[in-house]
Amino acid sequence: MARFDIGRIDDVIHGRLRLGVMAYLANAEVADFNELKSVLEVTQGNLSVQLRKLEEAEYVTIEKGFLGRKPRTQVRITPAGRAAFARYLEALGQLIGQNPAA
Repeated sequence: MARFDIGRIDDVIHGRLRLGVMAYLANAEVADFNELKSVLEVTQGNLSVQLRKLEEAEYVTIEKGFLGRKPRTQVRITPAGRAAFARYLEALGQLIGQNPAA
């Protein structure tokens, strides 16, 4: 039987909103801030705080610029973020018994 080790769950990713961001970016690779806000149905302030935590962990990069005259913020998953998300999913799978450890 696999060892029950919740210590392998990445606390940075495990928050509901941060998990949503990572899951979305794992498929989309890059998303506009407003797109994430809409898809995840969150406030601008809450999303900003959670993105900052992911950025500090180097799981995402945040690129600010302009599209014409309109400000544009894009969020992109990093290679480190993609690897961390894969480890998170593996650890979660082991905890719930879908991917038992050898």
